[in-house]
Amino acid sequence: MGFAHGHIFNFAGQWIKHPEYGVKILSGWDPNPEYRRESCAGFNIEEANSADDLLNREDIDAVVITAQTAFHAELAVKAARAKKKIILYKPMALTMAQADKIVEAVEQNGADFTMAWQMRTDPVNEQIRQLICGEEMGKPYFFRRRHCLGMHTNPGFQNTWHVDKDMNRDIFADDSAHAVDWLYSLFGMPETVSCELATMDNPKVPNDTGVVLFRYKNGLIAEIMFSSSCSAAELTTEIYFKKGALMHYGGDAPSLRLPHENMPSLKWFIEGEEDWRISEIPLPPDQGARIGAQAKPLAEFLKGERGPLCTAEEGRDSLRMVLACCLSSREGRRVSLNDERIYDI
Repeated sequence: MGFAHGHIFNFAGQWIKHPEYGVKILSGWDPNPEYRRESCAGFNIEEANSADDLLNREDIDAVVITAQTAFHAELAVKAARAKKKIILYKPMALTMAQADKIVEAVEQNGADFTMAWQMRTDPVNEQIRQLICGEEMGKPYFFRRRHCLGMHTNPGFQNTWHVDKDMNRDIFADDSAHAVDWLYSLFGMPETVSCELATMDNPKVPNDTGVVLFRYKNGLIAEIMFSSSCSAAELTTEIYFKKGALMHYGGDAPSLRLPHENMPSLKWFIEGEEDWRISEIPLPPDQGARIGAQAKPLAEFLKGERGPLCTAEEGRDSLRMVLACCLSSREGRRVSLNDERIYDI
C-alpha cells in the first residue's frame, strides 16, 4: 500500500529472492498511477486500482503500508477493519491524533500489527541489548547514538515528498525516528527531552541537523545526534557503564559507505580485563543489506512464528518522543514527555 518509502524494495525484494521465507507478493497500490505502474512492474505483481480494491481481495492476508506518512493512519485503519495483518513503516504518523486512530483501530478489530523498525532486528543491536541487560558492566550511565544520512546533499532532494510538510513534516522527524524508537525499545519512555535543530545545507530542506538529550527517571542521559548531510562516519553507538564501555560501528549508511572490512561491528570493555572483547557478528556490506535483513523477521511475524517487532502502542510512544523533540526545539527549552502540547505538534 504505497511505494514511497524506498525500503520496501529492499526487504520485499528479499521475500522474492527467498521463497522459503513464505511470503508471496500479489498486488500493489500507490496514489500515483505512474509510480504504481512502475513499482508493480518491478515486482512483477498486479496493480490495484485503489486501496479498497486491494483490501477487498480475499486471497490477500496481509498488507505492508509504505505510502507517504500522511496516508498512514487512513490506510492502517482501513486495513485493520478489513482484518488484514499489518506491517506499517516509519514514522507511524504525522501527529499523535493520527497515531491514536491507528491504535484504536488495531485494538477494536484485533488486528495483527507491527511497526517495521529495522533497528529492532539488527543482530548487533540485539547483542547490545543483551549486554545492557547483563550484569558484567553494571548500570549504564550514559548512552550516545549517532544516526546519519547523506540524502540532503542529493541533487533534487528538496523536491521529494520527504520535504513536503503536508506529507512528512521534515527529515529529522522522519529518520531520527529510527534511533529514537531503538532507544525506547532499550530503556522505555524518558521523563524529559531537550532538543536543538538546525538547517545547515539547504534552506529549502529544514532540520537536517539535530541533537537530542533524553533524561530518564534513574538519571540516565541518552543523546541522539542526527544529520542528513553527513558524508562519512564510523562510530555509531557509545555506552558508558559503571564497570565498562561499549563501542558500536557501522550502524547507518555513512558508516558503511567506505571500505570497512577491518572494522568490528561491536567491541566492549569490562573493568578488570586487559583488552576489548570483539563481537563475532560481521558488519553488513552496505546499508541496503541492513534494511533487507528485516525481511526474515517480518516474514516470521506474518506467519505467526513471532510476535510484533513493535506494537501499535509502542509505535505511538516512540512517535511521542519524536514530537516531544520538535516541541522542545520550538520552545527552546527542556520539556516533559507528558506535556499535553505534544498533541499540538
